[in-house]
Amino acid sequence: MKKRAVALCSLAALTGAAVPAAGLARAVSPVPAPRTAQTAPAAPLAWKQCATKAHPSLQCASLKVPLDHRSPAGQQLTLALSRVPHTAKTFQGPLLVNPGGPGGSGLTMAGTVAKALPKEVAAQYDVIGFDPRGVGKSEPALNCRPGHSTPVRPASVPVTPALERANLDRARAFARACASKYAAVLPFIDTVSTARDLDAIRAALGAPRLSYLGYSYGTYLGAVYAKLHPHRVRRMALDSVVNPTGVWYAANLRQNLAFDARHQTLLAWIARHDSAYGLGRDPAKVEAQWYAMRRALAERPAGGKVGAAELEDTFIPGGYTNRYWPHLAEAFAAYVNDKDTGPLLKAYETFGASGPAGENSYSVYTAVQCRDAQWPRDWRTWREDSARVHANAPFSTWNNTWYNAPCAFWPTRHLSPPDVSTSALGPVLLFQATDDPATPYEGAVALHRKLGDSRLVVERGGGNHGVTLRGNACLDRHLAAYLATGEVPGGGGGEVDAECAALPDPQPSRARQGAPGRGALSVPWSTMGT
Repeated sequence: MKKRAVALCSLAALTGAAVPAAGLARAVSPVPAPRTAQTAPAAPLAWKQCATKAHPSLQCASLKVPLDHRSPAGQQLTLALSRVPHTAKTFQGPLLVNPGGPGGSGLTMAGTVAKALPKEVAAQYDVIGFDPRGVGKSEPALNCRPGHSTPVRPASVPVTPALERANLDRARAFARACASKYAAVLPFIDTVSTARDLDAIRAALGAPRLSYLGYSYGTYLGAVYAKLHPHRVRRMALDSVVNPTGVWYAANLRQNLAFDARHQTLLAWIARHDSAYGLGRDPAKVEAQWYAMRRALAERPAGGKVGAAELEDTFIPGGYTNRYWPHLAEAFAAYVNDKDTGPLLKAYETFGASGPAGENSYSVYTAVQCRDAQWPRDWRTWREDSARVHANAPFSTWNNTWYNAPCAFWPTRHLSPPDVSTSALGPVLLFQATDDPATPYEGAVALHRKLGDSRLVVERGGGNHGVTLRGNACLDRHLAAYLATGEVPGGGGGEVDAECAALPDPQPSRARQGAPGRGALSVPWSTMGT
């Protein structure tokens, strides 16, 4: 999950590659088990006001956790926490929220979720946000290679050996920079360690159990936590579900196909609105013009800033949410019809550019995914798989390949992903759009089968990523009822327990209001990555 797709995830996380680096071990290391089943007592958290105009009730605190949970008395990390405290007489304990990534900051998410939930529901919880280890205001915060994504990058599609070498050199340089700066930390930036942090947060809150709302990669983090600590889970809602059977190499290959399909849906939408954009009524013609634009930008980047890779970065967020479509279409049309690069440059700055926060997020994304699971060390595997998938999904396959390519050179041994199957939980509520590209639908079905008492609520025909608390009243009713009383739909043992219709696609008139300034549109909970 990168205003990009897990990579997965996710953009997730949709959301790797390369010849083995010397000295890199390939042995499988088992997921480390804690040396004790007990969580060490924690001092009470010292909450302080950190209110903002958008979140006037927000409080902040910090928590020390072990770098290595197997050595609780050893080196410590600091986690940054946030809270919107409960106000109702009925108190249902903490509700931890996570936006995905991996690498997504969750501090402001506590305020966002508390505001988006029905007041009477939010008032019953302490809504808890946090920056996971390595992220944001947690310490240390990773930034492996500042400027790694500074434009203009080499074009993603390796149509020449020189382009392939240039992208491989970038991936190798990123992995080496991480190894140089964070050698002592990288072996502990992984999903299992982060899940153990969740339990440390629970203990510090003085809560016997926690409730959890996770999006995108946050669904996988929640599932791992539930596997490790099923007796500590009160309620758990997972939105836009990572497939736990493909962590992480296979998940990215599947994601490439899904993002291509979603991109074609955008192009078909542009064709339906030819009166607004003037790019033709035939989706195939619109598609041909988009790829012609990419080839042209590879030769002559717009404004010396938006080349082929940056164009992909700009349009990938359109896979996460159709709310961006009018602005992307306007930039596309201006470039093709008017030879005007201004809207495209503005769209890149809004949707595709990466500043220090994005560099931190990418560093953690890479550290987690490369450590979590096995990735090919032989570049020939990456080349063959990427070429095969690109033949059917040319939109973002190679972009996603290079996004994950540092995993081919990663300096830590990989872990073995835990099997998250469990029947020890109460009802878990899953939400999934059928056409979500960042976490394809099959992943929700897979997790539904692994969690013995889960329920799956589907947004039929929806393609956005992160679907609850986004304006779909049907989905939000299910979430609110579950958090308020534990009520869940169905339970008949089928693939789907409840369905909601998708919201309609946007209208072009929004684009005529002008493309947004940076941050003017809220981004999905998770950016690429999961």
